[in-house]
Amino acid sequence: MDLINEIKAKAREIQQRIVLPESFEERTLKAADIIISEDIAKIILIGKPTDILNKAGLLSLKNISKATIVDPVNNSKTEDYIKLMLEIRKTKGLTRDQALNLLENPLYLATIMIKNGDADGEVAGAENATGNVLRPAFQYVKTMPGISVVSGAFLMFLNDKNFGENGLMIFADCAVHPDPTANELAEIAVATGKTTRAIAGIEPKIAMLSFSTKGSAVHEMVDKVREATEIAQKIDPSLKIDGELQADAAIIESIGNKKAPGSSIAGHANVLIFPTLEAGNIAYKLVQRLAKAEAVGPILQGMAAPINDLSRGCSVDDIVNLVAITANQSTAI
Repeated sequence: MDLINEIKAKAREIQQRIVLPESFEERTLKAADIIISEDIAKIILIGKPTDILNKAGLLSLKNISKATIVDPVNNSKTEDYIKLMLEIRKTKGLTRDQALNLLENPLYLATIMIKNGDADGEVAGAENATGNVLRPAFQYVKTMPGISVVSGAFLMFLNDKNFGENGLMIFADCAVHPDPTANELAEIAVATGKTTRAIAGIEPKIAMLSFSTKGSAVHEMVDKVREATEIAQKIDPSLKIDGELQADAAIIESIGNKKAPGSSIAGHANVLIFPTLEAGNIAYKLVQRLAKAEAVGPILQGMAAPINDLSRGCSVDDIVNLVAITANQSTAI
């Protein structure tokens, strides 16, 4: 897991402002205390300052007073935020009273702070469902130019160093989009390539996975993967990408040579793009449990600013790591 230490070291250098809207959640407060203590990022918490500091005191946390604490009820920037919200959602009929009400919701306030340039990224989800975290992000931050779909990538740290890049592989999409079209799958591949470069610091070798390798099966699902590969190559000609490939052909050199001779990716892939969320989610959980791999993520890709969603079963360390990753993402978008 040396990569996580490298990610934290880079975060210390760039000092990004990361907002944690679930500021009364115990694991989140403990993570914030560690992040401040280790100087990983500048932390922003949302809530009444006295209440947050009292909760920190009950948990014997020593560093929370060094965080920036934003009170959603008494905020000097409320009128600026309302103006911004009304401009973005004017075609949706948003009213001033509705905007004011939404700003009392920490998840909405965090998103508007990012949109207004007052924060660089957000990490939430320890006590909120994914839909609640992403809804304000979709409404106000939106996706990156040229990207229409948000996806989730996992850093998979394998004990067997023969796979991927010294045991590191990136899996996507394992978290967000159930059944992407060929265009959407291509965008997921391109976004994952950017994540691989920005977060892992390695050159992506992307395998577009299927149950077929180079025409060994005929089916519309195979056609989708093949088409997505061609589209991704056009979007970013610099990407090293190939498909359609079966999983064994993608990661085992001898099988790759046999099934896809001449492919520079087959047998050497460090990024696996799954054809559906179903396949990706099942795969990462099986690898995590059966191979005892360390799964870090999901890292959300495709947003115009880094907004990452935690599992509600996350640990304090998970939050710390994802804040460091989010800080790194913010300089790559």
